[in-house]
Amino acid sequence: MAATILARMRIPALALCVAAALPRPAAAIAGDVVILQGLDKITARISTFEAPIAQPVQFGTLEIVARACDRTPPEEPPENAAFLEIREVKQDEDQAVNLYTGWMFSSSPALTALEHPIYDVWVLECRISSTSSSPKSE
Repeated sequence: MAATILARMRIPALALCVAAALPRPAAAIAGDVVILQGLDKITARISTFEAPIAQPVQFGTLEIVARACDRTPPEEPPENAAFLEIREVKQDEDQAVNLYTGWMFSSSPALTALEHPIYDVWVLECRISSTSSSPKSE
């Protein structure tokens, strides 16, 4: 009985030793500008635009506010993530309708997609504004 207890204790101890020896993932790099791309399904026009953190930007009838933006360091597989709040603001209505609140990932745009009949929006990149250049709309 004592031997089985000792054998059970060795496995977690071994797992702890292995986990301590593994390299830890590098910390995410916080950015202050999210590069987004949007599709107007009516006109089939794709636009690339910047959304500075905490500043609302317009895309059609959508108002997009980026609350956070992270990217992986260069030594990790590339990934960009942004926490977005997206509302629809129509001219003939007083109230804005909340459409989306959550994280979007550049590597998996369909994972947490905005569901809207006219617009699609997805994250391209997270940048630090001092090194960002303004992309042009297509």
